[in-house]
Amino acid sequence: MAVRISQAGVADVQDIAPLFDAYRQFYKQAPDLHAAQHYLKARLSAGQSTIFLARGESGAAAGFTQLYPTFCSVSAAQIWVLYDLFVARSARRRGIGRALLQHARAFCGQTGAAWMKLETEHTNIAGQTLYESEGWERDTEYRTYTVTL
Repeated sequence: MAVRISQAGVADVQDIAPLFDAYRQFYKQAPDLHAAQHYLKARLSAGQSTIFLARGESGAAAGFTQLYPTFCSVSAAQIWVLYDLFVARSARRRGIGRALLQHARAFCGQTGAAWMKLETEHTNIAGQTLYESEGWERDTEYRTYTVTL
């Protein structure tokens, strides 16, 4: 499948939102297209995230990845968090996820970032296989903790 990847803007929210909503459902959230649209528009309008959108041969949105800039005190450097990566069910197993990962990595390198990080569910074996095949290494040194506010 020929794929075209471009950096998304607010004008692309309508195309990304159904994918983002499906991504959220994958992580056991209730469907809410309006919330997806609102969230994406807010992040892009404020320059708080960078989204790359993959379009298939027909021009239809096929997948996306969303990155958040942050910093690492220990490295004293900028880093990026690859927080979202999703490919539409109908477009899977065609290299779109891999192409999005590679595009995101090139972009982050161009910004001078020291490294990238991502998290995924322990059960997301397909994602883990893809990440590891692209040179991502599973962290065995640190534990991640969260607290609900």
